[in-house]
Amino acid sequence: MRVLITGITGFVGSHLAEYVLAKNAEVWGSIRWRSATNNIDHIKDELRLVECDMRDLSSVNHLIAEAKPDYIFHLAAQSFVPTSWHAPHETLTTNIIGQLNLQEAIRSTKIEPMMQIAGSSEEYGMVYPDETPIKETNPLRPLSPYGVSKVAQDLLAYQYVQSFGLKIVRTRAFNHTGPRRGDVFVVSDFARQIALIESGKKAPLMEVGNLDAIRDFSDVRDVVSAYWLSLEKGEPGEVYNICAGKGWTIKEMLDMLLAMSNKDIKVEQKADRYRPSDVPILLGDNTKFREKTGWEPKIPFEQTLADILSYWRARVA
Repeated sequence: MRVLITGITGFVGSHLAEYVLAKNAEVWGSIRWRSATNNIDHIKDELRLVECDMRDLSSVNHLIAEAKPDYIFHLAAQSFVPTSWHAPHETLTTNIIGQLNLQEAIRSTKIEPMMQIAGSSEEYGMVYPDETPIKETNPLRPLSPYGVSKVAQDLLAYQYVQSFGLKIVRTRAFNHTGPRRGDVFVVSDFARQIALIESGKKAPLMEVGNLDAIRDFSDVRDVVSAYWLSLEKGEPGEVYNICAGKGWTIKEMLDMLLAMSNKDIKVEQKADRYRPSDVPILLGDNTKFREKTGWEPKIPFEQTLADILSYWRARVA
């Protein structure tokens, strides 16, 4: 089997590549000329990498013609919500046009791969208390340019299934983290700050933003197994929530990390760490996906936090 992972050098892409390689599949990946490859350096020799700018149709046509994949996991995106506030045009162009080019390339090469579109719980946006846990049928009310871009990707995939018969499965993953997560994301940011404090490279002061938001966290290693199952057992045209089904406030997550350190660390909220608008609660219902595929998260959140803290301790030592 040939598997193409767009955005293979990213956090999720690198974990998915490891997962797919363990299934003895042939793994292809798209990379940009300026992509940092540190996430995949340990498996680079086992991968077939093709330079590609997803925003350029001819580049994407070349990628698909070279790889001729049986499965496609489309992960390439501008994936950081706060960046979308500062660079909305880049976020919308990268995420929407990149996917449009991919779907058009599949049509023009006349191959029939199964494709997964990695959506996000940010599509749900403003969720009211009586709407949780969130089902796939919940209204989409995105509160960031990133969320808007993911809604567009979601519906663009649906349209191509209905109009052209492409075999696309949509997933909406809730928050996921683990080793190799970029330090701009909240769990990784907190773990990195603790590791720097422990190593004496930072004063014992944690800088944080909104601690009241509730998020449904999963381990990235559970999420990539869900992505695989979405193509193995999911139905084209359908959309599935990928989530643990349990919510933690950001403060609860921070307290769990702080409890793993023997340092006395002060916490200070900073105004510049707040978003213009923030989703108050993202707590998902994974019933539809669980019943369809048999998937369930296996790694406890405490283990995920311990692993990411160990990752950063090794990095800053």
